[in-house]
Amino acid sequence: MSDLLLPELDELTAPFWEGCRLGELRVQQCPQSGRLIHPPRYRSPFAPHVAPRWLALSGRGAIWSAAEPHPPLIPQFAALAPYNIVIVAADEDPAIRFVGNLVASEQAEIDSVAFENIVIGAPVRVVFQPVTDADGTVFAMPRWVLVDPG
Repeated sequence: MSDLLLPELDELTAPFWEGCRLGELRVQQCPQSGRLIHPPRYRSPFAPHVAPRWLALSGRGAIWSAAEPHPPLIPQFAALAPYNIVIVAADEDPAIRFVGNLVASEQAEIDSVAFENIVIGAPVRVVFQPVTDADGTVFAMPRWVLVDPG
């Protein structure tokens, strides 16, 4: 998967992507209130003069919503269509949500789970799949797999 649309690294988002590379799902936290922040910001919305710190979450959550784009709106994903998009609410704070894909296994492609098999509220955990951009930079993309109830 080297032609997919990949993130641009910058000062604000680099700690998130470094966490992904290390197998951690990171978010920011306000040092004063303890509240979690996502997407990343330079200043806490809960204490505007304070810079947030980064921490790793458990990587677990529940499917909050799902969609299946028709046709794919992003050309880089057209060959994988149909594919699902899920919004996952983090276990630590359901107001913290991540957009990604539900995949059948850690190595599966983003089109490996049919949309009609997605259940809102299903427990999931993050997995990280390596994706290489045109310059050879490897990103660890967060994806989601169902948590085995057993």
